[in-house]
Amino acid sequence: MTTPDPIYKTDALIAENIDAYLETHQHKTMLRFITCGSVDDGKSTLIGRLLYDSKMIFEDQLAALEADSKRSGTQGEEIDFALLVDGLAAEREQGITIDVAYRFFATEKRKFIVADTPGHEQYTRNMVTGASTADLAVILIDARKGILTQTRRHSYIVKLLGIRHVVLAVNKMDLVDYNQAEFDKIVADYREFADSIGIEEFTAIPISGFKGDNITGPSDNTPWYEGTALLPLLETVEVEDALEQAEPFRMPVQWVNRPNLDFRGFSGLIASGTVKPGDEVRVLPSGKTSKIARIVTFDGDQDLAVAGESVTLTLTDEIDCSRGQVIVAAQSPLEVADQFESTLVWMDEHALLPGRAYWMKIGTQTVSATVHEPKYEVNVNTQEHLASKTLDLNAIGVANITTDREIPFASYEDSRDLGGFILIDKITNQTVAAGMVHFALRRAQNIHWQATDISREHHASMKHQKPAVLWLTGLSGSGKSTIANIVEKKLARMNRHTFLLDGDNVRHGLNKDLGFTEADRVENIRRVGEVARLMTDAGLIVITAFISPFRSERNMVRSMMQPGEFLEIFVDTPLEVAESRDVKGLYAKARSGELKNFTGIDSPYEYPEAPDLRIDTTKMTPEEAADAIIDRLIP
Repeated sequence: MTTPDPIYKTDALIAENIDAYLETHQHKTMLRFITCGSVDDGKSTLIGRLLYDSKMIFEDQLAALEADSKRSGTQGEEIDFALLVDGLAAEREQGITIDVAYRFFATEKRKFIVADTPGHEQYTRNMVTGASTADLAVILIDARKGILTQTRRHSYIVKLLGIRHVVLAVNKMDLVDYNQAEFDKIVADYREFADSIGIEEFTAIPISGFKGDNITGPSDNTPWYEGTALLPLLETVEVEDALEQAEPFRMPVQWVNRPNLDFRGFSGLIASGTVKPGDEVRVLPSGKTSKIARIVTFDGDQDLAVAGESVTLTLTDEIDCSRGQVIVAAQSPLEVADQFESTLVWMDEHALLPGRAYWMKIGTQTVSATVHEPKYEVNVNTQEHLASKTLDLNAIGVANITTDREIPFASYEDSRDLGGFILIDKITNQTVAAGMVHFALRRAQNIHWQATDISREHHASMKHQKPAVLWLTGLSGSGKSTIANIVEKKLARMNRHTFLLDGDNVRHGLNKDLGFTEADRVENIRRVGEVARLMTDAGLIVITAFISPFRSERNMVRSMMQPGEFLEIFVDTPLEVAESRDVKGLYAKARSGELKNFTGIDSPYEYPEAPDLRIDTTKMTPEEAADAIIDRLIP
């Protein structure tokens, strides 16, 4: 057993001068790191050893250990440590293995937050969560087993997420009799793999988490190892904040602080660089410039603020700036674009649907984003690029993303804060993916919106009407097309300018290349939504008759329109009624298995939760339904 160095004991200072201890503790740097690797490589045991040997275990843990030790009638360091490891294992058995367990500890030199990430492949998303804020990764390898699939997967993700410091902890050396040859072989194998994925440097340490070898100090059992022990390395590695302060100034605005008419400040966490009063800054994406007037904090004004600090900035000029925008050094602006190539780690049990709109949270802003069909999926074991039309749970792939407006960004390689993002399902609000921006697409820079002299308001005024989209949704056979046709005829008699988009008709031309998979249905509605938006710009009343089975796509089309111009009309017909009509014979084919992915049979229909109008076709005739729609459109 390796005895912990007395330097890690803080009891004396706490007893002598608690104020001095708290002051020292307050100014310690913080290192966030993860432990990762394959199942049963000893991650929890290593964390238990670090907690025990640093002598900074939580009070409730210490009390529990002492009580268990007294009950068992045993004493000594090995028993206490075993109890701590057993406690961590018990927590995992209660379900923590499917999530990320965060623990805090400290030494005389530094504070630490360690994320114990699960080793199972199905919980890759949890490993990504823990790694997303880490400065360092401890990749464990069981000395008896060598490099495994999850070793490669986690190493690839570590590289992908830009973690600069990597420690290869070859664990359980006590179980191979501290054999140097075994250690050297594993290191050589890992170096070959690390080179293939771009990990240029790593520190390899032979350890035993259970016995404590090379954890806090050199072990007598490995005289052949001349490198540093794990904890001293963790204490001295350069943290990210020092590197970020050398970068240009960037601060995403989290909120606008205006307690009174005489004060208007912009609050946020400084992502990189430094700033002081008098510095010239630029607000993106507008590009407006000004100078820093004050740096306001809870403790008063500051003459300088650095990366990692949360501050409120005031400007010398009254310029427009709101949450989600980014204040940057005027001479070092960020790029602004609405189309990007990105790497995605898919974290949802439901596969990616290319063309579907998701919320994209990047920096402090949230925008609507559409993911295109992946360019390829990555085999993390071989780095082979595989053809793929979607991404399933835990898959990693590269795809283009389009946002609904231009946003300031940096590549993830340059900035985690401004290049990393998550995708959120608009219906469930679940995080479905983590992403890293590579670069803006060239077409995003080359294609610009062409301003025209005749506005959409002018188009509408010429027609003496308000543009609108009447979106009829419901099962096949519900009567959507019949009702839509009657609505258009009635509006024509009222001299209204309309256009009817019917689901079947559109698939003869604009969407004839699409099938009926979920992804194709999403793209079908996206295209129709874009056409409907252009028609409202022309001042038309657009009537659509589409099954449009997914709430996400109906909401996506609503978001394309001006407020109040989209009316979701649910043509509510029970499945058995729609099937009994079966004018086109489609239900019969679906029931017999001749027609796949048919809505209501083997493909879902998501009923509207709060439609603007509900038409019950079991109680209303098509004529009555049309009148109800027109009454809703023209009160």
